[in-house]
Amino acid sequence: MYNKFIPLTKKEMDEQGIKQFDFIYITGDAYVDHPSFGAAIITRLIEDMGFTVGIISQPDWKTDRDFRKFGEPKYAFLVTSGNIDSMVAHYTAAKRKRSDDAYTAGGKAGKRPDRAVIVYCRKLREYFGDIPIAIGGLEASLRRFAHYDYWDDTVRQSVLVDSGADLLMYGMGEHQIQELCRRLADGENIREIHDIRGTCYLTEPINTPIGAVQCPSFEQVSDNKREYAKATKIQYDWQDEVYGKTIIQRHGNMMLVQNPPAKSLTTEELDYIYSLPYTRRYHPVYESEGGVPGIEEVRFSITHNRGCFGYCNFCSIALHQGRRVTVRSEESILAEAERITQMPDFKGYIHDVGGPTANFRHTSCEKQLEKGLCIGKKCLAPVPCPSLKADHREYLGLLRKIRKIKGVKRVFIRSGIRYDYLMQDKNDEFMRELIKYHVSGQLKVAPEHCSAVVLDKMGKPHIEAYKAFQKRFYEITKSIGKEQYLVPYLMSSHPGSTLNEAIDLALFLRDNKIRPEQVQDFYPTPGTISTCMFYTELDPYTMEKVYVPKTAEEKAMQRALLQYFKPQNREIVLKALKKAKRFDLIGSSPKCLVDDNVKKTNNSKGSEKNWQKNKNKNNPQKNRRKKG
Repeated sequence: MYNKFIPLTKKEMDEQGIKQFDFIYITGDAYVDHPSFGAAIITRLIEDMGFTVGIISQPDWKTDRDFRKFGEPKYAFLVTSGNIDSMVAHYTAAKRKRSDDAYTAGGKAGKRPDRAVIVYCRKLREYFGDIPIAIGGLEASLRRFAHYDYWDDTVRQSVLVDSGADLLMYGMGEHQIQELCRRLADGENIREIHDIRGTCYLTEPINTPIGAVQCPSFEQVSDNKREYAKATKIQYDWQDEVYGKTIIQRHGNMMLVQNPPAKSLTTEELDYIYSLPYTRRYHPVYESEGGVPGIEEVRFSITHNRGCFGYCNFCSIALHQGRRVTVRSEESILAEAERITQMPDFKGYIHDVGGPTANFRHTSCEKQLEKGLCIGKKCLAPVPCPSLKADHREYLGLLRKIRKIKGVKRVFIRSGIRYDYLMQDKNDEFMRELIKYHVSGQLKVAPEHCSAVVLDKMGKPHIEAYKAFQKRFYEITKSIGKEQYLVPYLMSSHPGSTLNEAIDLALFLRDNKIRPEQVQDFYPTPGTISTCMFYTELDPYTMEKVYVPKTAEEKAMQRALLQYFKPQNREIVLKALKKAKRFDLIGSSPKCLVDDNVKKTNNSKGSEKNWQKNKNKNNPQKNRRKKG
């Protein structure tokens, strides 16, 4: 049984002798049986509990055929959009339709609907009536409260209200699904299960639990941006598994109730989850279409941790996976590495040993286990907390043991290193071995910006931390005779970034000889603190005004400035510099960002009047550049 996929077709259901599934799992992704995919973990967990479960992958929502192919489940339908929010899967930050989808066979776009959780649940209600429905996954998790929706440019109700589901499971979901399955099998009514941690439900206001923290209502946050900012702060402040409280938010004549977060999985529980019999492959039904691209980055990768105390404001991890770091045991990780080496297409390269942040192997300080993480504070930004415990010895020892496994040629780290945390470690042994053994020519890190104003709004450390790391990285690289480079992730148009901040970042890139191939525009995904700032133009923790670049023109300018060296960006960079009155950066001097292709006189520097005068002259030598 365990060497088979979870049934995806009626034929597989019949071959396994199943007359009726206990649970039917509907997902917006193609079915990939790998622990980097939530569908694989949850369905394998249900199976291991002794229940039967079938998967309906990317059902055609325009007919009832796919939804009805297995009939009704005995206990409940379980619905998710897949590994990412369906709107993020479909649209770029510029709201342009994407042409591909990594979580679909052949990389084809259009195999799931917009707002997949809502669409799937409404179809189930249409076809099956009052059947129990529970929703989960990232889309449900981050839309559990009333939330700003970038694509509609409005505040939407909780997805639990819009979908018509009975229960919402937020976070990673293992504890919740185990308890829900047991209780449904014991005969409990899903509409009366109101006490599972990590779940949300709707109830009449008269039944609202006592002692809950109340957010401004859906109606209030829709009408008043200050109320929206207040709600965001409440939602984040009480998301700790130690001291977190029940949070309520009224939606019309119903009350949304979010129970406190589920407890993090222990090391023993994580080991169990990752020991389940995954095939680590996409289902064979997709072979004729070329497979599922999303597995390629993770096929030979190992997840060793969960959670992230880095707590960046634009990241969804704090609200979904949590800030507390939990880890798998060394034995579990080494066993998975051994299994990878036995895979027929393994070439000797383990692509990653990581997680949300690769080099977090324990909590950031000792008090977190008893008291939780500090409300409204960050462990690493704007400067590291004095209580921070930076220690890479355990992680380094683990990597050394994986390197020694027979059949392993190289072990790479691709999921992200927190360089600011790394620099706090007094022992540089890990950094030396990282550079010597675990970098494949380039190491990707995420300073995101250089302006302190912007970095504060991002919840990131100031640029001095990156400069110190950059200096040390190249010192060590040179000392061991390697030629390797840092590849910085950068973000344009984040709240707080004026055109001047974007220009400062362009100058930082110029001075450090960095020419990024890719730049990410800020993407206001549901539920994050940065998205709250984008919508309200307020910092929810200070209620101070925040500048937000919103027009397509300014966002294009900020993005182009980070790639000022590209010929196709010349005109828009010129426009940005003129708008910011930075005429000192226009010209042929090495200190300039872009040349206007006009010969200037010596007294024209910094002078808008002279610059404009020379620009308009009918100069037959205008294409000759003055040497800087």
